[in-house]
Amino acid sequence: MRKIEITRRDFIKGISVTGTLAYLNGFGRVKKTYANGEKSQLFCVENCPVHDGHYRHVGMDALIDVLAMNGLKLFRTNKSHRWGSPQGVIDVNDVVLIKVNCQWKCRGTTNTDALRGLIYRILQHPDGFKGEIVIFENGQGRGGFDGILQGGSSYDAWPDIADNIHINAEEETLLTVDYLVHTVFKDYPVSSFLLDPVRSTFIASDDYVTDGYRIVSDISYPCFTSSGGNRIELYEGIWNGSEHAANLKLINFPVFKHHGGTGVTGSLKHVYGILSMSDGYSNIRHYNQSGIQCGKMIQLVRVPDLNIIDCIWVSHESLRGYPPATTYRTNKLVAGIDPVALDYYASKHILYPLGGSLVSEHDPDTFNGLINHLAGAMNYINSNGGIGGNPVQTGDDNIYVHTVNAQTYKKAKPWIPLLLLDS
Repeated sequence: MRKIEITRRDFIKGISVTGTLAYLNGFGRVKKTYANGEKSQLFCVENCPVHDGHYRHVGMDALIDVLAMNGLKLFRTNKSHRWGSPQGVIDVNDVVLIKVNCQWKCRGTTNTDALRGLIYRILQHPDGFKGEIVIFENGQGRGGFDGILQGGSSYDAWPDIADNIHINAEEETLLTVDYLVHTVFKDYPVSSFLLDPVRSTFIASDDYVTDGYRIVSDISYPCFTSSGGNRIELYEGIWNGSEHAANLKLINFPVFKHHGGTGVTGSLKHVYGILSMSDGYSNIRHYNQSGIQCGKMIQLVRVPDLNIIDCIWVSHESLRGYPPATTYRTNKLVAGIDPVALDYYASKHILYPLGGSLVSEHDPDTFNGLINHLAGAMNYINSNGGIGGNPVQTGDDNIYVHTVNAQTYKKAKPWIPLLLLDS
């Protein structure tokens, strides 16, 4: 595995260090082209500064920039734009689903500073964003966007936080998903949808009204109507009253942490918060077919247009992200198209080096639970064509990491798009 450190000069000039990465989405899958052959391409931002409360997030900006420098542009546009091209990810009228982890609270959830930074930039589409951004989650009965755990007592041992707002952000008692939707972005097309209340509702293939789930093979996927009036059906697309349109994009944005059985929760296992455990297949997902089930969700339902792993804080000794001794601040964001490579890399090079009592479960080369999890997903996805015609992979020799230092990026002050909001 080769790591490339991108310099201040590279940022300013916008020079690509490794060639192009073609765009890919859940319907029109385009083969990616790499200067380095068939290695899986990952993008790592290190040394994200402690967030300062602004809408923009320096680490997220650096990530969007390093992706763009290597051909994966955030915006689909014909305008000249550092982060845009005609092959970009998000078009002006797209419905953008952002899958976050809100089954838990504290550091066990997706960092909302980074989430705010991502939403902030999407809203700045150079053609004027006219679609909708929908933050969604299925916490399987204990999810919530208010920062207070639902349906469980996992934090009862800590009464000072058990019944209070406590989330993963610098403002730990404020910046919930609800706060983002109803306060920060209240005048913009940003909404949320919690799938927990409809996880046991299963609907017919011709039901375009009821919020619930459909089943394909032994995988379930959500269908619901957003606050913006968009009928979202994850496999088919956006129902417009007569047919399904392809203007649906999916960004997979998990927090990285320990999990028993599979070793970690990352890009792959995060799909457990998309499907419904009420579909009758929960037993095989815990854990003998965990990887296969994740692979099916990706291959049979929808390939994420982008996976971003939140490693600002990681929980190397808990999945609930509490108490603080079980968490560690790494100040990293990692992204890519290949979810298997992402989980392998983050396990081996971010979680495993932290040590701790669970360290043996974070080595993707020796812990059988994690090996089987990654291999199950990899084998299923690759036996069904890979992603965009390319195989998903494990192993350092099969992964190429583009690395940038966010502190360097901040000092370089590269060109940034015109702001819509006061940052």
